Amino acid sequence: MNPLSQFPFGNRWKSTTASVLGMALLFVAVGMTMATLVALVDGADALALATASGITALIGAGLFHVATPGPQNITAIFSAVGTTWVTTSVLGALPYLLAGTFAVAGQSWVVVLADALFESVSGFSTSGSTVFGAHNPIEAQGAGILLYRHLTQWAGGMGIVVLVVMVLPSLRSSGLGLIDAEAPGMGVDRLAPRIKTIATRFWSLYLGFTVAVAASLFVAGMGPFDAVAHAFSTASTGGFSTKDASIGHWDSIAIEVVVVLAMIIGGASFALHNNALRQRKFGYFRDPEFRTYAAVLGAAVGLVVVFLVGDQMGVVRAFRSAVFNVVTFGTSSGFSNATGAGTAGDFALWAAGPQLVLLLLMVFGGCTGSTSGGVKVIRLRVGMAYAYRTLLSLRQPRALFTVRLGSTPISESMVERIAGFMVVYGLLVVGGTIVIAALGVDLVSAFGGVISALGNTGLTLGEAGPTASYADAYPTTARMVLAVLMLVGRLEIFPMLLMLVAPYRSFAGVARGIRTQLR
Repeated sequence: MNPLSQFPFGNRWKSTTASVLGMALLFVAVGMTMATLVALVDGADALALATASGITALIGAGLFHVATPGPQNITAIFSAVGTTWVTTSVLGALPYLLAGTFAVAGQSWVVVLADALFESVSGFSTSGSTVFGAHNPIEAQGAGILLYRHLTQWAGGMGIVVLVVMVLPSLRSSGLGLIDAEAPGMGVDRLAPRIKTIATRFWSLYLGFTVAVAASLFVAGMGPFDAVAHAFSTASTGGFSTKDASIGHWDSIAIEVVVVLAMIIGGASFALHNNALRQRKFGYFRDPEFRTYAAVLGAAVGLVVVFLVGDQMGVVRAFRSAVFNVVTFGTSSGFSNATGAGTAGDFALWAAGPQLVLLLLMVFGGCTGSTSGGVKVIRLRVGMAYAYRTLLSLRQPRALFTVRLGSTPISESMVERIAGFMVVYGLLVVGGTIVIAALGVDLVSAFGGVISALGNTGLTLGEAGPTASYADAYPTTARMVLAVLMLVGRLEIFPMLLMLVAPYRSFAGVARGIRTQLR
């Protein structure tokens, strides 16, 4: 039976995807409404934001009214999460389109549409890549659009679906799978027996963290609006800024210290933050993943400082540039402390050595259960342990070796999943680089852009440096490819692939029915 035929008769459509999507769009509409209120005070883009909010709320309310969570299985869960993120990102482009944010003189409607979609995807995926630039400066935008832009990153940081699970009791047991599909590694199964409690704890921590960052930035010297906006993008390790020069606009050590500390916290697991608060004890270094995370960041800072000092940069400036850029790359945050093109913080002008360190940091990212992107530290640790076990097995073929994370043995099924992830990740990097390069981008920019998109970093090497726009570095088609990779990186590879299973099965079923009727 066609589920659409049930709507007028009061029987709700049993669809987890539609139910979750409806509630998620209502939350997005709330964010648009908040931006509308700011725009009313600012006097720019209020009508566009209000219209976008109304359209999004209407669609969200319609879906939520007609749908109720259906049968719970892994396909339905991944389909719900993936569809929610894709649809939210598409409708999230409405404020930019209605406000004419990217309607620069001489720009075709196709490019305007692509730029609005790219900025929306970059926001919700917390990538921080932007198409604003010299031709269309960030600082020329109204406060409403700027606040909305930062709110997209804040919503994407902890996850829209986690928020939905917190307020939608009808999800019941599916909530655990939804949270784990959206933010793998959160450790939700260890935090609390009830799904609503888990989601509430995560969002409470996230909100408290955001307020603390905003207050700290204000005390450090930012204005109230800039402090709140940057708190949204810092807590989410997103990287959007209200200034074209990003954090470099203030050229303030105090502000950089606040941002660096916040990025490090955002790159650590929120499960660890939760445990630390509940136990009132700093137990982070008992976790092997966090120890590796801290060690990698520390070693990378030392190495980059040595490289920069060797290139005749002063020790103090080298340390400041190294710390900020290592942390922003290592947590996939995407901020820059370069005060302008060609200045000390402009990593695009660094030698190959420190740039290679930053490239490796783009790959590894933060911890599982954090707001950071990237492959995640735990996967790299397990991958290295697996490689070491392989070497030992070559020397002692009959011996049985266990892959361990610290003193904890890792199950073979987990090792196989991580190995499969790494293989698919590598294929996406190679395939994406080939596609982007074939579209007319130089090889370094193509490779850096793909790594950045999959890791949700925003910053990249090559033409799209810390002071450059993606609109200048990549053609429109290439930006759309990168937008897809951003979504893949945000939800991770397997959830995005599995979300296609349900539509494929539906299409295959329809195709089989048509073939049967034609026979």
